[in-house]
Amino acid sequence: MRRRGVLITVFVVCWTLVFGYETLRAHYLSPLLKRPLPKLPLLFPPAGWIMFYNVDRTYGFAEVYAVRGGQATFIDPHRIFSTRAIGYDNIHRNVLVGVLEGDRAPAFCRYLRRKFPQEDGFLVVYANYPDLIAAPERITRQIAYRCP
Repeated sequence: MRRRGVLITVFVVCWTLVFGYETLRAHYLSPLLKRPLPKLPLLFPPAGWIMFYNVDRTYGFAEVYAVRGGQATFIDPHRIFSTRAIGYDNIHRNVLVGVLEGDRAPAFCRYLRRKFPQEDGFLVVYANYPDLIAAPERITRQIAYRCP
């Protein structure tokens, strides 16, 4: 049993080192050493960690605006969903986009009224980069729903 545990540990350590090398090789290690490093012929795609994500030219996210006296003011998403864990930020992981679904509107509106009682109402907006590569400065916005 002990020998099996040692073999598994050695395998995991080696695999972690190889995965780390292959992830950092192209963009960090090769420029640091000023020469191309050999690619290991294993299961590693050239994109590294990004292999699990669908990368598209468009990108959409939600924004929330507080309405007071007819004037709309952007609310920082960190004030809406407070994240206290060190090194983990749900806002940068686009957690707010989930509130755009129509069936979540009533619950999210109740939450906003409870969290920000001083506001008259709220606008939940769908913001979208139509082409993040060609025009990174262009953002379109459309009101998803209003919270009275």
